[in-house]
Amino acid sequence: MSSQESNLRLILMPNIITFGNLVDEKLKLIRNEENSNIVSIKLDRFSNGEGKATIIDSIRGKDVFLLSDVGNYGEESFYKVRNNIYLKSPDDHFQDIKRIISAMNGKENSLHVVMPLLYQSRQDKRKGCESLDCAEALRELESRGVDGIITFDVHNPGIENALQNCSFDNIYPTYSILSRFVEDEEYDPNNLMVVAPDTGAMDRAIYYANALGVDVGAFYKRRDFSKVVDGKNPIVEHRFLGDDVKGKDLIITDDMIASGSSILEVATDMKKRGARKIYLVATFPLFTEGDKSISKFDEAYRDDVFHKLYTTNLTYVPQEIKDKAWFKEVDCSKYLAKIINAIYEKESIRPLQDRGTKISEKMKTLGKYPN
Repeated sequence: MSSQESNLRLILMPNIITFGNLVDEKLKLIRNEENSNIVSIKLDRFSNGEGKATIIDSIRGKDVFLLSDVGNYGEESFYKVRNNIYLKSPDDHFQDIKRIISAMNGKENSLHVVMPLLYQSRQDKRKGCESLDCAEALRELESRGVDGIITFDVHNPGIENALQNCSFDNIYPTYSILSRFVEDEEYDPNNLMVVAPDTGAMDRAIYYANALGVDVGAFYKRRDFSKVVDGKNPIVEHRFLGDDVKGKDLIITDDMIASGSSILEVATDMKKRGARKIYLVATFPLFTEGDKSISKFDEAYRDDVFHKLYTTNLTYVPQEIKDKAWFKEVDCSKYLAKIINAIYEKESIRPLQDRGTKISEKMKTLGKYPN
């Protein structure tokens, strides 16, 4: 790298400080630089609860990457109004992003918003008289001068079609997860299968299966479209489409775990069919039902329904979950740092996205690739 000072800057929202600091450290190593890339900011609340953002360090003429975890519900996401404590919702986190952009006032050279968990990604399409929240949010960021959006394992990759002049990079943490999996786990590579819990997860499952050199299966979720429970149509039946799983080790992969009911139902069904070890893989462990969700996984783990849950640190996870024997967190900070550096240097990120060959080579080196 040149001895000239870099123009790359990171703005870390309070909801992503821990992960963002890791990204900054990895960037310094990649770029062989000593100084931090982080810009100081401040988020305040007036006495009536209205917010305000201030950028303390100069960003004039800089290439800025703004990182935010809109799913964070930890200590960093509480604020006080009239002696009452309030938890920031994803809506509040997104509003803070807009405040920071407003505070920048166009002084930056370029701006990329990094939301590992894309805001409103599950409300990606309209049915009847529903709101179209994800597309509207993306278009709002575009209208505010954002040059690019970087996200991970988005619920519907087609949502990028909402944008016209703003780049949209959807990154899959497949290599990070599989690299850790093949290092840590003892499995029979000749008796391994990847399973998609629904047809919407097939592309992800096929990518995993191709990288591992194994077969793939899928479940079809039959839903009751006459009812709506917790904002979605309830599942009334899982139907498996695939080869016999008896005696096989399975990887069941999905983009996120909300309540966990669906992926555990699939794992339970696979166990009844004679599967040996079952590994669950999800990019975002949301556990939206709190203790109820955690208890479901504790019980399923005790009953040997699944062996391990592999996931990432791309969104907030409470320490009590991280301490569980069944939980395996994979660090994606180095991967994101490489993505940010490539974009800053105006290099293609395609080699960083297509890592299937590298996974296969690693498995062959470890003697864990199928014959």
